[in-house]
Amino acid sequence: MNEKVVNDYEINPSTMALLSASHLDYEVIALEEHQKLFVRKTSIDLIKSACLDGGSTYEGRRTAVTHQTGSKQKVPIPVNPLHHIFAFPTHSPRAHECNWIFYHHVHTIQAHSSPEDASIQSIITFKNGQQLPMEESPYILEKQMQRTAMCILRFTKPLQHV
Repeated sequence: MNEKVVNDYEINPSTMALLSASHLDYEVIALEEHQKLFVRKTSIDLIKSACLDGGSTYEGRRTAVTHQTGSKQKVPIPVNPLHHIFAFPTHSPRAHECNWIFYHHVHTIQAHSSPEDASIQSIITFKNGQQLPMEESPYILEKQMQRTAMCILRFTKPLQHV
């Protein structure tokens, strides 16, 4: 397999997922609509950099989401609200196994049960038809999707004054 390993990666509207990798040459697999890149930086470093490009720090975005939604763990992040880039973590962002899923690319989340691979609990189908097996339960992923939808509502709609 021809693997394109890059030192850095810029999250963009085509980014569907950042997948943690245990590999000597790279830390993350950046899954885009039409390509897969192998990146030497960590997911959280890429998310933090993209937040800065979007006008705020990761910490600032995380604090704002917690304030607006009450979420304190596995907080969805409005990476770049102006470009409609919102992502949610599958685990604590500090955990190595944390993957980041980009909300607007998700089409469906389905349960997966297979005796051959019991570690796979869900399949995310993206809008372009690509499928991503996940170890997290459909319930956990759907809950994260709902939390991200709430985050999108809070950060893209003008606030109504009472």
